[in-house]
Amino acid sequence: MNHLPILGISMGDPFGNGPEVTVKALSDKCVYDKCRPLVVGDYQSMLYAAETSRTVSDLDIKIHAVKDVSEALFEYGTIDVLDLGFIKREDIPGDPCHPRPFGKGPTILGGEAAFQYVVSVIRLAMAGEIDATVTNAISKEAVNMAGHHYSGHTEIYAEYTGTARYAMMLAHENLRVVHVSTHVSLREACNLVKKERVLACIRIAREGCLAIGIREPKIAVAGLNPHCGENGLFGREEIEEIQPAIDLALEEGIVIPDKKPVPPDTVFSKALGGWYDAVVVMYHDQGHIPLKVKGFVYNKEKGHWDAVSGVNITLGLPVIRVSVDHGTGFDFAGSGSANSLSLLNAIDYAVRMSETGKSTT
Repeated sequence: MNHLPILGISMGDPFGNGPEVTVKALSDKCVYDKCRPLVVGDYQSMLYAAETSRTVSDLDIKIHAVKDVSEALFEYGTIDVLDLGFIKREDIPGDPCHPRPFGKGPTILGGEAAFQYVVSVIRLAMAGEIDATVTNAISKEAVNMAGHHYSGHTEIYAEYTGTARYAMMLAHENLRVVHVSTHVSLREACNLVKKERVLACIRIAREGCLAIGIREPKIAVAGLNPHCGENGLFGREEIEEIQPAIDLALEEGIVIPDKKPVPPDTVFSKALGGWYDAVVVMYHDQGHIPLKVKGFVYNKEKGHWDAVSGVNITLGLPVIRVSVDHGTGFDFAGSGSANSLSLLNAIDYAVRMSETGKSTT
């Protein structure tokens, strides 16, 4: 196994779905055929998740606590956990003298622990001890309650890797999107549609596609306004900011088949049809909504999610970072009902990026 990439998997909020999702994902032997996974989190949380999974799904998984990457076994049937020791057994359901943290939403303890897992996995990657990082869901509210004022994983990675130029790519099967802006208000997002930023995202989209093995990426650029502004009738961002960025990207040899912004109400159907390898979108929900409509499938009759798939990749970093594309699921955490498909997808993408030898710098 020594030739396989080592993936550092941050556990996510200890009172969310991260521990259970991780146990379920790493119970799939195929994972160990393509990588060496190391969970960065808390032994007690992972032990509880393994016990829950054993009860609900009859999964027989052992948890192995380590203090250093060199101590990991990387053997199927045993999950290696770099134990940071934030969560004690009395913090977890089962102790009648302690209030149940699951189902109670964000907590300071959960936010502090989740933040430190992320920082630790970044440091391991920066030190070259692991080949890629994969992140489970954290609660932005909990992290901020703990005194760490970030709007999400992406901003934590940017600061701790010293990265100024970065962007988010969401991916599900052949639909991939890169965002000009993410965690800002919609009003502010419109103001951030500037030529320089759009051009940077076009470049990053191309680099991201190359990093996952697409040799000649075709990039679409979504408009901001309905009908791409109708030549200024509904807004001038396409004329003054987006088209100039496209023109500069074309001069650099980047393949943009339409050579102009594509109306946002048709660009995703075309992308699903294989017209493009990635779409540059102008704001958070413009990209997130089509990805989640495609990747999240709820079974109304059975009352659970049949699929929660898709991944979040941060491009422009000196390390590889792929994340699940769902939240912490506080309401259902600890019940044994978590879906591991998004984490399995994230692991697949991290392996692919490791194999290309690129980290999208």
